[in-house]
Amino acid sequence: MIDFMYYWKHPKDSKHFTFLLLAIFVLLLSSCTTLKSKPKENIDPDFNPIINNPAFPKAKGPYVFIDAGHNNYHTMDDGYKPFAALLQKDGFQVFAHEGEFTSLSLESVDILVIVNPIHRSNIESWMLPTPSAFTLIEILTLNEWVKAGGALWLISDHMPIPGAAEKLASSFGFNFMNGFAHNASKKRHIRFSRENNTLNDHVITNGNNSEEKINAVYTYTGHAFQIPAQATSLLEFEPNSFSLNPNTAFEFDATTPKVNIGGWSQAAARPYGDGKLFVQGEAGMFIASLSEKDQRKIGMNSPLAPDNAQFALNIIRWLSSK
Repeated sequence: MIDFMYYWKHPKDSKHFTFLLLAIFVLLLSSCTTLKSKPKENIDPDFNPIINNPAFPKAKGPYVFIDAGHNNYHTMDDGYKPFAALLQKDGFQVFAHEGEFTSLSLESVDILVIVNPIHRSNIESWMLPTPSAFTLIEILTLNEWVKAGGALWLISDHMPIPGAAEKLASSFGFNFMNGFAHNASKKRHIRFSRENNTLNDHVITNGNNSEEKINAVYTYTGHAFQIPAQATSLLEFEPNSFSLNPNTAFEFDATTPKVNIGGWSQAAARPYGDGKLFVQGEAGMFIASLSEKDQRKIGMNSPLAPDNAQFALNIIRWLSSK
């Protein structure tokens, strides 16, 4: 470990002082490199959905923690800031979860949201291999926590994120495809709806009344997964949908492996012991951003996705219910 205080107190020791400056430079360079790989999203300042009947009084609801300890591409301080604000408007108390998951760190957590975790080796390199973002001990801890009554919301985008979350997902019976999901029309931006039988009935999609009913959900470049028998698929890929699974993200050619994913899922719910689990194969549906090029609205603020914000509320309310 670098003894910064010693070098700071002995500036006349040129050898040590030079070492101090070099160490600081390396740390700053590392920080800049990380930030370069994760540009801040252009959050829509006008996104302010109205919730007529909040689930809980202000700041009186369950404790929701959003993961910030696994190199997450989205956290409540950047891309998922509108998501956190939406939950707070519904009465939930929202915090960041720093560091690894332990039995102690999960004691105060009612609902844990993990969005786009990634292994440190893939921060700068979106290519295979894609190691797990979680240790085996963390995976076992999360399993026991959910089984004992915890509620987990696992969200992961396209490759390489599914690879980083695969071991955690498989521990709950889900099989992630580490690729880019396309519908039958070869599109990665996909509208799941009741009218084309890709959005299924569930207490989450039906809501408690007509205002809460979800008729369509719009997603932005995610992956597909297979579900266990105990789970219910809410967003289901139509026949002839497919996944492209490249070695490097967004680099496709004639040799890129292609897998049929018709009938696979992009959002599913399941009970697990005394707890609950919601798994989601796309994160962009719950951002509220503006594209840099033309300020196009992307996510919950988009006119293409009028039900997305309500979908998020229905999910968190289901996870909080006993």
